[in-house]
Amino acid sequence: MTTFSKPAPDSPDAFSSARTINKPAGAPNPGQPAWNTQRTTSMPVSRYRTFAEEVEPVTLADRTWPDRVVDHAPMWCAVDLRDGNQALIDPMSPARKRRMFELLVRMGYKEIEVGFPSASQTDFDFVREIISEGAVPDDVTIQVLTQCRPELIERTFEACEGAPRAIVHFYNSTSILQRRVVFRADREAVKAIATDGARKCVEEAAKYPGTQWRFEYSPESYTGTELEYAKDVCDAVADVIQPIILSLHPHNDRGTAVAAAELGYQAGADRIEGCLFGNGERTGNVCIVTLGLNLFSRGIDPQIDFSNIDEIRRTVEYCNQLPVPERHPYAGDLVYTAFSGSHQDA
Repeated sequence: MTTFSKPAPDSPDAFSSARTINKPAGAPNPGQPAWNTQRTTSMPVSRYRTFAEEVEPVTLADRTWPDRVVDHAPMWCAVDLRDGNQALIDPMSPARKRRMFELLVRMGYKEIEVGFPSASQTDFDFVREIISEGAVPDDVTIQVLTQCRPELIERTFEACEGAPRAIVHFYNSTSILQRRVVFRADREAVKAIATDGARKCVEEAAKYPGTQWRFEYSPESYTGTELEYAKDVCDAVADVIQPIILSLHPHNDRGTAVAAAELGYQAGADRIEGCLFGNGERTGNVCIVTLGLNLFSRGIDPQIDFSNIDEIRRTVEYCNQLPVPERHPYAGDLVYTAFSGSHQDA
């Protein structure tokens, strides 16, 4: 017979007692006003550095973009079938992918990232399916992702053969950390990866004259890259693939994806990539439902149809096999509900 000891009466379950939480009891910060009674914590704050220390300080005294008034929607690119799908516990089946693609088309998205064909046979097959079956409308451009390695770029173009229009999105990391740890290369060598990739894309495009090709370049880990160097790399790539538009691809790691997208667009970007309801890697891509309806609620046509938000939500939940949170802006079950206080009577 097996016996188990009972927990001592003064040792309740940690989840119900919060007994493992250390109440802040350190000295106040220097200069902290008397009305602020918060105390410093025992968390290892010194383990981390500010952006100014880790990358560089940013001082731009001549910023004029905060005065700009947004009066029209950006160009949208829905990346649910690539960035979103890669982040799923249970990646989409071909049937679920097709249903997501058809939803995005019906909603009015004109640029849709449909896969990473050089990294996945399933993605390769899906790209071939929608091209060979004529599922891509005349006014929709598909987008595919690839790293800058020549053989992967070649495989990407093979997947897109026969498409009327396609965007090849190539990338490499430029951050201080990844230059040192991953590539073990200096600035010029990492910049060469990007420009060589750009030239390879232009070279491959010439082999498929029946397709209208466009290119997109992303300096991965941009926020860990020195601003001047990031611009230098992008300018070098732009010299190969001119003309350009400026596109944003925010993630929600700091809970600020929507704010970053809106401020970046206000500052002059032309295009925003994201996922319906913020699915995506880690904490998710920026939610293009929230962005679109934020415009709508200020009298600006998002040029995307959100009129049947419940159907959109049900379809996305089926395709992603993930629920939309109850408090998700605009679409959550409880966003127009209050259970107490004066708002319950509103």
